[in-house]
Amino acid sequence: MATYIVIANFTDQGMRSVRDTTKRAEGIKDAAQKFGVSLKDIYWTLGAYDVVAIFDASDELAVTAFGLSIGAAGNVRTQTLRAFSKDEMNTVLSKLA
Repeated sequence: MATYIVIANFTDQGMRSVRDTTKRAEGIKDAAQKFGVSLKDIYWTLGAYDVVAIFDASDELAVTAFGLSIGAAGNVRTQTLRAFSKDEMNTVLSKLA
């Protein structure tokens, strides 16, 4: 499984219903499973982003389909980052000439 970090900002729609954000997070956890994606953790944050979530997924196709479904709901705009563990990064580095 690969790890992905999703950073998100509330849209205008998301802000109008911000009181439901923790309830929506539970729905996100359930929805993720339908795509073969697992929500590891979610945080509401101060600063440039409103939400940071960590997901595991089998591949980019699964996390992309899931991300599109989140965006289609209209409450957040997301950016997805592929995260590498220390061991994964060491594997990448071992391929350098």
